Amino acid sequence: MELTIQTPALLFPTISLLMLAYTNRFLAIASLIRKLSADFETTHQENLLSQIKNLRKRVHLIRWAQFFAIASLLGCTVTMFLVYRQLQPMAHVGFAFSMFLMIISLVLCLWEIFLSADALRLLLNHLEVKEQEQRNAKRI
Repeated sequence: MELTIQTPALLFPTISLLMLAYTNRFLAIASLIRKLSADFETTHQENLLSQIKNLRKRVHLIRWAQFFAIASLLGCTVTMFLVYRQLQPMAHVGFAFSMFLMIISLVLCLWEIFLSADALRLLLNHLEVKEQEQRNAKRI
């Protein structure tokens, strides 16, 4: 199969949109960490620490997902250069490597999504405990 310069170029819009999504997630989580840290300083609630710990893991995963997406974009650019220089065998390897890097980025994103569900579970558990405490207080 002959690679054309358009083949790796097809990934450019996809990677750009993924980077935008990753950046938005990163900024939202950073803002939430700041808020929860300030809340912890005033209330010293233990559940806030577990939420912050979860958010730390998520930020770490997003950072690595961004890294691999950028590396994939660089790989696509190198592949386009190799196609331009008519080095098809190397271009094939470069494009395969770029796609592999994108797969890693997407897997990390998926992992972060599962962690975000865990964060919601922590919050819901805390709310259920508070609700149960209020019910018990009303019975007394």
